[in-house]
Amino acid sequence: MNNTSVSQLIVPADHPSLAGHFPGNPIVPGVVLLDLVLAAIQAQRPCTLQSIPGVKFLRPVQPNERIDLHVEFADTSVTSRARFSALRNSFAVCEGTFILSIPSGTAT
Repeated sequence: MNNTSVSQLIVPADHPSLAGHFPGNPIVPGVVLLDLVLAAIQAQRPCTLQSIPGVKFLRPVQPNERIDLHVEFADTSVTSRARFSALRNSFAVCEGTFILSIPSGTAT
C-alpha cells in the first residue's frame, strides 16, 4: 500500500458543530478535524482507529477554509501508525498520530 497520502479537508459553514462553537465567530472544533482526518484515511485504506497517542492543535480553523492533509503510514502485519499534518497555507493547524488496526491480508 501507498505509504503517504495527500488530500484536502473543508468544514462547511453550515456544519452543525459550528452553531455553538463559538456564536458570531465560529471555530471548527478539534474533534471535527480529527473525524475528518480519520475519514480521509479510511477513504484510502480499510482500518479502524485504535488509539490517538498524540495530537497538537496549533492554529484555529474557520469554516470553509481549505486544509491540506498529509499522512505518512508505517505498517506492520496488524497495525498501522498514521502520522498526519493538517496545513492551511503551508502553516500547520494540527498534527498528530493515529494507531489503526488493519484487516488481515491488507498490510504491506
